[in-house]
Amino acid sequence: MLCHRRKTTSGDKMKAGRKELRAKGEFEYDHAHDILFFKVRDRQYDRSIDFDNFVVDIDEEGFIVGLQIFDASKYFCMDRKYLRAAMTWELCASVEKISETESKVEIRLMFQVAVRNKILQLTPIITQNVSDSLENSKVICVPVKK
Repeated sequence: MLCHRRKTTSGDKMKAGRKELRAKGEFEYDHAHDILFFKVRDRQYDRSIDFDNFVVDIDEEGFIVGLQIFDASKYFCMDRKYLRAAMTWELCASVEKISETESKVEIRLMFQVAVRNKILQLTPIITQNVSDSLENSKVICVPVKK
């Protein structure tokens, strides 16, 4: 496994040949268009990868720094009004380089929503092979404290 040397910034680490980033982020739900957004703060967007009802944003260093889920209410089988009020969340995204031209992207979400008098914890795992030579990396993004 080859990794290039790069300047590390606060929150960046290298573990066993894999870049790691722990960062604060933001969550937003667009009720009108039924799109759920997760975004790592203070990272420079470079490009996006589209698959199914998802768009994954990649930064200049190859980290996954954003996720958009289209038709989110259908994906989570939940009324739109509940998606607006996520109580807490975490995004964990990893990339495993399979070959020079293919990588495996895995995104694990954990978020809680209040539905009537119950707290539901949603924990979807999104996995997709992509035709993109991304380096091995892992991002853990948690909400910014308000």
